[in-house]
Amino acid sequence: MLEANFWQNQASSQKIVKEKKLYENLINSFEKSVHKLKDLDDLNHLAIEENNLNIQNEILDEIKKLKSIVKKNEISCFLSNEADILNCYIEIHAGAGGTESQDWADMLRRMYLKWADTKKFRSNLISEHKGEEAGIKSSTIKIEGDYVFGWLKKESGIHRLVRISPFDSGARRHTSFASIWVYPVVDENINIDILDKDLRIDTYRSSGAGGQHVNTTDSAVRVTHLPTKIVVQCQNERSQHKNKETCMNMLKARLYDYEIKKKEKESQNLESSKSEIGWGHQIRSYVLQPYRLVKDNRTNQESTSPDKVLDGDIDEFLERSLYQIK
Repeated sequence: MLEANFWQNQASSQKIVKEKKLYENLINSFEKSVHKLKDLDDLNHLAIEENNLNIQNEILDEIKKLKSIVKKNEISCFLSNEADILNCYIEIHAGAGGTESQDWADMLRRMYLKWADTKKFRSNLISEHKGEEAGIKSSTIKIEGDYVFGWLKKESGIHRLVRISPFDSGARRHTSFASIWVYPVVDENINIDILDKDLRIDTYRSSGAGGQHVNTTDSAVRVTHLPTKIVVQCQNERSQHKNKETCMNMLKARLYDYEIKKKEKESQNLESSKSEIGWGHQIRSYVLQPYRLVKDNRTNQESTSPDKVLDGDIDEFLERSLYQIK
């Protein structure tokens, strides 16, 4: 029986409805799988008695489909942490190396946007600082959809690219690094106390490629949380007020993520990892030359089709990371 005011809190009711839908789908799929397996078992006995290889081969195909469904349901069970259901922000920062790393950061942003597009999730550009020649120095995007944070939370870390540089006239091989940080969008039900005295708020002019001003007012906003040194910024709106509101929502999300990390006692210090975007810290390598391979250094998941991966085909890497036990 629903409480009388259940639908009055839209954020809370939507979250509960999402969870209910997930569990209902899991239960229904489990029951269908059990019935399907029993039917296939009965059919297999008949096929063996009649020595019908065609039917046996069809049964094998159906079992493969069933295994795929079971795997999908198993993965859904891993998306059960409190924050997994939430939308997420993705922060992308180019490492040392100038244009090379900035172009690589832009390639990674495109990869996540393409992934979101294939899932029919909504994406929104929050902030962007373009490189002098190509790519981006940093960018923040927001992705909205079912269990987005749960899917992408293990993408945080250093991503490494090896390729023949399109910016090097000598066609030499270059190694580039960029950092990814994924954190959840906090909904209205999660109370995060932020004191005004703990904030430093700066405004500046939004700028596009080549330093051209998007507008002539200081509409872009940067907020620094002094106790934690967390910095967020937004420039996607012409209104300073709207950019500040987005910044405060992002800060709430960052502080929430900060507390989650403390509770889970994760050993990785995110700020120090962001300052060491280089050798020995990468979670995944994307090699385009002299061979073609994408390899996750934590799960050993590999793909020999880096072009497909960079076009957003990262589900195998995301699924494998969910099985990882720390």
